[in-house]
Amino acid sequence: MDNTSALPTRFNVRAYFILFNEPKDAVLVSDELIFGNAYTKFPGGGVDFGEGPAQTVVREAMEEMKQPIEVTGHYYTTDFYLPSFFHPADQIISIYYKARMMGAQQFTDTQIAFDFKQRIYNEESFRWVKLSNIREDMFHFAADQKVAKMLKQGL
Repeated sequence: MDNTSALPTRFNVRAYFILFNEPKDAVLVSDELIFGNAYTKFPGGGVDFGEGPAQTVVREAMEEMKQPIEVTGHYYTTDFYLPSFFHPADQIISIYYKARMMGAQQFTDTQIAFDFKQRIYNEESFRWVKLSNIREDMFHFAADQKVAKMLKQGL
């Protein structure tokens, strides 16, 4: 049987950031409504043409949270084949960076998952999850699950 039709035809490069609170005992997660479905993920998004992945996370933090951040190092890049959850013709490459807030927190956080004011197309809320409470199964995407496992293991 010929499997070539199942192979992806393009790459989709994504960049995310791992942002710890000041005591470094919790990490920021993003609860998002994407295409009408609710997902928990790490903050970040797609790399635009003409920008590097580290620039992407800085831009995404400003766009999504109005929060200036500084990239402090690389954390993880997907090391396994990952087809896109939304577009099967895409192969996802996800790059995760450690980051820190520059200045005071500018975004509103919540203690409740999916604490949306409205259930509109691309709603988003942010919450801190204690590292002691983080679980792979709280995340919907395979790369985020691997990063959650790494965080849980203290890597």
